Amino acid sequence: MAADALPAAAAAGEERSPIPSSPTGSSAHHPEKTVQHPSQVDASSLGGRDEPKPHLHAKTFLAVFAVCSIYFVQIYNVVGAGAQTNTIALTLGNGSTADSVWLASSIAIGTAVLSPIFSQGADYFGRRWFLIIATLIGAVGSIVIARATSMGMAIAGFTITSISYGAQPLLHAVSSEVLPRRYRSWGQAADLTANAFGGITALLVAGAFTRTSNVPSEGFRNFWYVGTGLFFLASLLCALLYHPLPTERETSFTVGQKLAKLDWVGYALLTFGIVLFCVGLSWSDNPFPWSDPHTSATFAVGLLMIVLLAVYETFVKKDGMFHHGLFKNRNFAITLICLFCEGVAFFGANNYFAFQVGILYETDALIVSVRYSITMFVSILSCLGAGLYCAATKKIRWISVASFLFFVIFFACMAQSTPEQSTAVWGFPVFLGMALGLSLVALITAAQLSTPPDLIAITSGLVIGIRSLGGSVGLAIYNALFNKAMGNLGDNIAAAAMPLGLPPSSLGPFIGALTSHDEAALFQIPGVTPQIVGAGVDALKNTFMSAFKNVWIAASAFVAAAAILAVFLQDHQEEFNMHIDNPVEKDEELYSLHD
Repeated sequence: MAADALPAAAAAGEERSPIPSSPTGSSAHHPEKTVQHPSQVDASSLGGRDEPKPHLHAKTFLAVFAVCSIYFVQIYNVVGAGAQTNTIALTLGNGSTADSVWLASSIAIGTAVLSPIFSQGADYFGRRWFLIIATLIGAVGSIVIARATSMGMAIAGFTITSISYGAQPLLHAVSSEVLPRRYRSWGQAADLTANAFGGITALLVAGAFTRTSNVPSEGFRNFWYVGTGLFFLASLLCALLYHPLPTERETSFTVGQKLAKLDWVGYALLTFGIVLFCVGLSWSDNPFPWSDPHTSATFAVGLLMIVLLAVYETFVKKDGMFHHGLFKNRNFAITLICLFCEGVAFFGANNYFAFQVGILYETDALIVSVRYSITMFVSILSCLGAGLYCAATKKIRWISVASFLFFVIFFACMAQSTPEQSTAVWGFPVFLGMALGLSLVALITAAQLSTPPDLIAITSGLVIGIRSLGGSVGLAIYNALFNKAMGNLGDNIAAAAMPLGLPPSSLGPFIGALTSHDEAALFQIPGVTPQIVGAGVDALKNTFMSAFKNVWIAASAFVAAAAILAVFLQDHQEEFNMHIDNPVEKDEELYSLHD
């Protein structure tokens, strides 16, 4: 398979990893050894027994644990960004939430841009230091957030932490390549279990630190002080526990040769294209209309860069970060599109579910966090179930379809929710948790098993990059839809309050006090009565409900399309075998043909 998948590399005379012919890649690590690999032994010589199974030791499981610890803190950071967007914006933004979209968007954009770059670089320079250094940079960004004195400084902090997410695909690659291919779904389940525990921790810690009826709160600073320690600890665990064997690509070339093999033109086009595209989209109605060059020109230049990237990667750089060998199997292209839609869905739920609960149903930040944490608890069960299902049945198609149907149910329920349905909204996160756990395990496993083994890092880079691109595009779309609906807030409050006797001169302060949740100032405004406050609050909630509904409908359209597309995935059961593509243990430690 891989021999056909890498024609460009072969034509260029590049020394390729022998992984395809020796699925564990052991000869790449120890070319002087002549130990015959079990995959090369005739089945008849084994007395008709099943395919030999590797005997994994602590070194392998500790490596998986190390990358899971990094995933834990990454999701801690990104869920914290979503859950505390409103708190940070109101605390540092002087009541304005116009820039709040950039807190989570900076992470999504950074992941989308850096994932393919880090992944290709790690093939030549090794996984270990990319993971260690990137995670340490996350600690630096957390300190900046904790010490932020303005929204600009907070956004800068999140932008710094986004660098750590460039290594996220390597987490998926390592947890898969050190395990037998049949059990890759278990490796992904381990990642996503750590993901869920990180999310639960983030929600509960965030709720505890910002537990106040007055939304502006300094408690978010303590949250990111904790995040600083977690980033540092995860980096230390990776340095101590993950020691991969060197591959041929790491040892066969000089530093200059390695740098020359990287896709620098592609990196530049990708970076400028995604950043400008997302900035232009985010500026739509926030604060510029589409007719303004700030929005239209920025968006158009970004789109042009993306088109140029597609042309360059298709016709010029065939072995770059969009290596043509990845697309020999249709499953990979399908999983990319599905994961783009999953990214749109996840970032929408992550940023707007807690937001809606906090605005419409709860005043206690901890209870808001508990509501969203239901998603994470359910996702633990669903991802473990998905890992078991995929390993046992060697199938990924229908579980992928089911995951997107759960997404559709969640968004449809949220779109139909009203300010009076607080109890019902407690149950909706169950569907979201089912969707998240099933989709990522199945789709990432499908993507990795549909591409050549020695391209697993690039595979994972594109998978995570596309997912994050979906998140950044989704957030920009949601922000535009949300702000368009919220633009009617002043008129709606005026229509509700002024017929009840609110003086025109008090309308501005009344709207300001309502939107900033300043209860103390509310009743000091001339002409304000409890009846007027009640009418204003109802108008406020209904306007927010209309804005949230736009978000949920947009998200449901993406996941519905993904559910249909997932039907066309193929189940390649022969790929679920016992080969290990890039072990951390030597062959003589893994295999014994006399057991």
